[in-house]
Amino acid sequence: MKNLVLIAVFNLFVLNFAFGQDHAKYNELVQEALSLYKSKEYLKSGQKYSEAFAVLGNKSVSDDRYNAACSWALANEIDSAFVQLFKSCFTDLNTITTDSDLESLHKDERWNKVIEFVKSNKEKAEANFDKPLISTLDTIYQDDQKYRKQLSEIKGKEEVREQWEIINHYDSINLVKVKKILDERGWLGTDIVGFYGNLTLFLVIQHADIETQEKYLPMMREAVKNGNAMARDLALLEDRVALRKGEKQIYGSQIFQNIETGEYYVEPLIDPDNVDKRRAEVGLPPIQDYLHIFGLTWNVEEYKKKLPEYELIQRKYELKQKK
Repeated sequence: MKNLVLIAVFNLFVLNFAFGQDHAKYNELVQEALSLYKSKEYLKSGQKYSEAFAVLGNKSVSDDRYNAACSWALANEIDSAFVQLFKSCFTDLNTITTDSDLESLHKDERWNKVIEFVKSNKEKAEANFDKPLISTLDTIYQDDQKYRKQLSEIKGKEEVREQWEIINHYDSINLVKVKKILDERGWLGTDIVGFYGNLTLFLVIQHADIETQEKYLPMMREAVKNGNAMARDLALLEDRVALRKGEKQIYGSQIFQNIETGEYYVEPLIDPDNVDKRRAEVGLPPIQDYLHIFGLTWNVEEYKKKLPEYELIQRKYELKQKK
């Protein structure tokens, strides 16, 4: 199964995943299909994927087609699995040739045709790649993520402070490079810089200062409309900018730790009752699934009671940052 963490690549020639009720329903059904897969209800999972595709007139995200094929294969519905593979725009040869979910398909005469199909998809997807720029962005991505990942292994306050100095150093270097790319070429899509290159553009801006974020936010909004950036990534940037401007976030993506109590919580959020609807519209999983990563439980009524307290903490933090 590909994409259990829900990092989906756009199906570039049929979908633009911006905001909309149909897309929200699609994402909701895909979430259900993934849950059924995790609970090993493979037949129901495949059927749920079919419901999702029907919502958008049989359109989809390519990785969702692949995941549907995995569910059908594990349910021993071989024909349905091949149908989904041939409808996908899947390009990851390493994954498809090593994924144990698809072992039941290997002896079928259609398997070799699938491999050739994926190779063809890969060649088409990479036809316009700017490989030197992809290499540059790959280095930026590594520098952006490597030192942040190391934070989880560091305990002492002084060591954490020193690590953030390293992070900030590389962030400043990366930002100069990415701003030059954006200013000269705009927000490049996966068809030019690949998935991780496209993700890197977002990550560097997401980790930038508020002035930079506000400058490039309209560019990213336009990129999402044109299929050159992901709505789910834009949602995270929208949240971060809103909070930095003293407003409430929209999608609940930003988590804060109260230094005095050690408590982690969702930073001030508009209309908490409907946050999952908004998250579904942009392809984000339910907020409880997201908070599970932090060991948190989403209780909307409890959150609304404590929201004034969280807003007060936010204001105090903003005043401290301005001093």
